[in-house]
This record gives sequence, structure tokens and C-alpha cells, in this order.
Amino acid sequence: MKKIQKHKVNNFPVVVQKGGDGFYFVECPIFDGCFTQGKTVEEALKNIKEAIELCLEEKENKILANSIVARDLSLHLVTV
Repeated sequence: MKKIQKHKVNNFPVVVQKGGDGFYFVECPIFDGCFTQGKTVEEALKNIKEAIELCLEEKENKILANSIVARDLSLHLVTV
């Protein structure tokens, strides 16, 4: 009988921002250069999931991902 290997599930913080062009820009601040966009929020979130999966192909990003514990997150806007 084969053992089924469980896939570790991680929750990653992402930031979504609507641009002046109407597209939604989304990034995962955990990984350098992990960003994408989409015409809708749903499309942008689908695209960032794919971008995160690509980042996780790198060994150092896998190690980083295993050390992340996303529990308490907050977003603040600061006017300057």
C-alpha cells in the first residue's frame, strides 16, 4: 500500500492595489520580486498563487516559507 504524501499548506500574505489603469496589482511581500496583476481581483489572486508556486521552486524560498507563521496581519495606510 502506497503512502500518500501530504502537501504542506501555507498561508501567504498578499497585497492587492487597484492601479490607475484599472488593473489590480498584487504582490507577496515574503518573496522578493513576487508580484503580478490582473483585470479583476479574482484574476490577480489566481496569478499571484501561480507566482508564489514558482517562487517555491527555489530551495531558499521553501526554507523561508516553512519559517513563516502568518497569524496576525494588519494593513495600514499612511499619508505622507
